[in-house]
Amino acid sequence: MRWERQRVVGGELVEVPVLPGLPGLVRSVRTPEFHDVTFHEVAAKSALNRVAAASAMPFQWTINPYRGCTHQCVYCYARRSHTYLDFDAGKDFDSQVIVKVNIGEVLTRELASSRWQREHVAMGTNTDPYQRAEGRYRLMPGVINALASSGTPFSILTKGTLLSRDLPLLAEAAQEVSVGLGVSIALVDRELQHSLEPGTPGPQARLDLVRRAREAGLPCGVFVAPVLPWLTDSTAALDALLAEIADAGATGVTVIPLHLRQGAREWFMTWLEREHPKLVPGYRRIYARGSYADRRYRKWLSEKVRPLLRKNGLLPKDTSPNANPVRGVDEEANWPDGSLPPESTRSAPLQPEQLSLLSL
Repeated sequence: MRWERQRVVGGELVEVPVLPGLPGLVRSVRTPEFHDVTFHEVAAKSALNRVAAASAMPFQWTINPYRGCTHQCVYCYARRSHTYLDFDAGKDFDSQVIVKVNIGEVLTRELASSRWQREHVAMGTNTDPYQRAEGRYRLMPGVINALASSGTPFSILTKGTLLSRDLPLLAEAAQEVSVGLGVSIALVDRELQHSLEPGTPGPQARLDLVRRAREAGLPCGVFVAPVLPWLTDSTAALDALLAEIADAGATGVTVIPLHLRQGAREWFMTWLEREHPKLVPGYRRIYARGSYADRRYRKWLSEKVRPLLRKNGLLPKDTSPNANPVRGVDEEANWPDGSLPPESTRSAPLQPEQLSLLSL
C-alpha cells in the first residue's frame, strides 16, 4: 500500500471507530502494514507551537506532524502528552497515532504572516517526525520546503532512518537557511534495543544515517540518550558506542541520563519489573526524588564518560578540566554541535561541555 498526498492507493484499508471529540478529525484508518496501529488523520488548525516561556530550550517554536509514535520506546518522555487527547500514555501512545495531514499547507500560511520573525523551529522534540508513518504520509518534505522558502532556520531530532530519504532536500535547504540535525542512539546492543525501543531502526542503521548526513555536507550531532543505570552505563558499553559515533563522523555528542516523567515512569517501571526485576530497587533509589536521576548518579556518570569522550576525540578542546559535564535540570540544556542551526547557538549561547542532562 502507498499513500499519494492524502489519498490512499491500493491495499486494504479499514475505517475504525474513534474516541469522540478528537479535534479536526477527518477519518481513522488501519492498514495491514501497521499491525494494531490506528492512524487518526486530522486537519490541523495550526502547525507552529510556541515553547513555554519558562523552558530552558534553545528554541521557541516547534512543529509536530505526528502525535503518538510507533517507535514504542518504553522510556519516552512524551507519553503523557497523549493523555491530553483522552488516550493513555502506554499502549495508546504506541498505537493511536495522530497525523496532521494538512500540516504543510497550514505551515506555509503561518510562515507567510508579516508577524513571523523567522526564528529557529525545532522538530522531533516531542514525537519523531520520521517514524515509520512518514514513509506513507510524506509530510516532512512539505514542511522542509515551507521552512526553507520562508527563510526560517530549523533543526530535526530523530531516531528514524527515513530521514535519509530527505537528505538531498535538506542539503538544498541548507543553501538557503541554517539547518541542524540530531540523531538519538542509546546503545549498540541489538537485543536490549529491541526490548527497549522495538519500533526503531537498529543502532547500526542510525549510525549509518549520521555517516550519510555528514557525507551530504550536513552537520549532525548525536544524543546518547537515554543512559540507563545498570543496563547501558558500563564503561565497555559507553566506550563501544562513543567509538562508533566518532567513526560515523558526528559533529558533537551529548550524553543524557534517563529521566522518568509521569506517564513514562509508569510504563517504563512496568517494563523493568517484567524484564529486569532485580534492578527495580536501584531505580527507585536513583529516581526517588522525581523524574530526574539523583545528582550523585549524574556526577558518577560524568566522571565515567569524560575520559571516554576524550579518548574518542569527542570532548571539545576548550572544555575546562574542572567543569562538571553532567548538569542539573535547573541549568540550560546543552545540545550537541550540529544539532542546532548556528542562529540558535548565537541567540541562546550554550555552555562548552558536551555531556549534560537535557531537560526535555
